[in-house]
Amino acid sequence: MQIAIISDTHLKKNTGQLDDLISEFQNMDLVIHAGDYGDPWVLKYLQEHFKFIGVWGNTDNHIIKEALPEKLIVQFGAYRVGICHAHGKGKTTMERAYSNFNNEQVDIIIFGHSHQPIIRTKNKVLMLNPGSLTNKRKERWFTYIVLSVDQSLQAALMIKEV
Repeated sequence: MQIAIISDTHLKKNTGQLDDLISEFQNMDLVIHAGDYGDPWVLKYLQEHFKFIGVWGNTDNHIIKEALPEKLIVQFGAYRVGICHAHGKGKTTMERAYSNFNNEQVDIIIFGHSHQPIIRTKNKVLMLNPGSLTNKRKERWFTYIVLSVDQSLQAALMIKEV
């Protein structure tokens, strides 16, 4: 299973940028967006073109917030995966993401908000932030993550630069 993980697209106008950036997602089994789409057309585009799941972020409008949960847990084989945007006050973005699932048994947490790509572990939980494939802020590259889960339930990760 190949999963593309994105976040923080912050797209307002449909300039074709999303078509160019995610053309290689056609071969993915799933696309996950960890919030801050920019405009409802981005959510609609993802839902129409891919098998898709996602959560809303702090800059998303009421249309996106009504369509998606703030956080969710999904199962990929033997892995329970928590997804949230991790916005809020206090703590680091990664600490807020971890705190969102304090009372949940998860193996992986996918989050966004900081626009900084992260692959780390915290108390045996794999923490994944894809950065941003359209709004890198102070980062050097536009990025997203590809998570591969094979039939033996082994996971492999790759941060991709755009």
